[in-house]
Amino acid sequence: MRQSELFTKTTKEISKDETSFNARTLIRGGFIDKVAAGIYTFLPLGHRVHEKIKNIIREEMNAIGGQEILMPALIPKELLEATNRWENFDVLFKLSGADKKEYALGATHEEIITPLLKKHIFSYKDLPKFVYQIQTKFRNELRAKAGLLRGREFSMKDLYSFHTSEEDLGEYYKLAQKAYFKIFERCGLLDLTYLTFASGGTFSKYSHEFQALSENGEDLIHICDNCNIAVNKEIIEEQKVCPSCGNKKLREEKAIEVGNIFKLSNRFSKDFGFQYTDENGGKKDVIMGCYGMGPSRIMGTIVEAHNDDRGIVWPEEIAPFVASLLKIKNQKSKIKNIDEICDKIYNDLQSKGIEVLYDDRDVGAGEKFADADLIGCPIRIVVSEKTLNKNSVEVKRRDSEEAKLVGVSEVVNKISNFQ
Repeated sequence: MRQSELFTKTTKEISKDETSFNARTLIRGGFIDKVAAGIYTFLPLGHRVHEKIKNIIREEMNAIGGQEILMPALIPKELLEATNRWENFDVLFKLSGADKKEYALGATHEEIITPLLKKHIFSYKDLPKFVYQIQTKFRNELRAKAGLLRGREFSMKDLYSFHTSEEDLGEYYKLAQKAYFKIFERCGLLDLTYLTFASGGTFSKYSHEFQALSENGEDLIHICDNCNIAVNKEIIEEQKVCPSCGNKKLREEKAIEVGNIFKLSNRFSKDFGFQYTDENGGKKDVIMGCYGMGPSRIMGTIVEAHNDDRGIVWPEEIAPFVASLLKIKNQKSKIKNIDEICDKIYNDLQSKGIEVLYDDRDVGAGEKFADADLIGCPIRIVVSEKTLNKNSVEVKRRDSEEAKLVGVSEVVNKISNFQ
């Protein structure tokens, strides 16, 4: 993409109302636009990042048998009444339709998925099944001050699994944990993320969160370095020790929740009379699990984790573009074919399938360098009279201070090998 064609621009002016680091940085870089507290528009650069995160999640969910669907955002009142959550789920946005019926905007989708699967699953031979969606969620948060980390409207992947037994659920639960860590690895968060024991509420003794360490995190976790797991602060007072090895020396850290998984047992299947026929012809409740992960929250977490004083340092797989190509040219340049050289490099990179943001704007070199660092593509390519005097271009990784000169004819292959 030519940067001159982007309708968005970087900015230095940020509202004082926006206090979160991830949102301020993403707004400055032209990735998102704030509409209201906890409500953001994803601009072209931000949309590219967000879609890449969603695609990583999609690939890993498919790899463990997930079948993707898309459920409605509007949930009829009677479905939420069936599970006793119309009155007791305090973050619901509620509204009335022209049909005089009441609805809620989807904060979660157990009330849709359970009766849906009930229409298709009758026998133990139909189980297990794993169904997921990537959908916009709506939650009427009292405070939405953490940018993409706590929104009133946000993206969510929710996977639901359906089983004949708790044992079968347990096996898939472990598989889902492994899939989550693969996602965090591909998103550059693996080294920061801990499987964290949390309260299971009414569902089970424990649920599990995935918490990524961050100075700006809203959660406190207690880490066991023996087991490389953690315990959420909400249960540490009664737990006091590592639930895995009994270690009492747990260190406290701030973190951001980037995913959670629950063993629902028959909590929702019972409410909807969702049963299957077993091998002996008996009727049993279908056993369920749910597995949540927010692509938009992961995007905000990556910004919190991967940055320096100049801007974002995107992990390569989810960066908006692999490379920034900067054309540095002024009216006094003696080399008159800089435009042609840059255009050829741009076209050659694209022909090799390398995503490149080509800064062809008529602005100063300082502004181009500053914007490239703020936007944070993994590789920066600079073409200038200075480099062309040596028949070269300058290539530098965003996470390194070392720049190298590469021959003009070699740059495309060099960038290909960087990936």
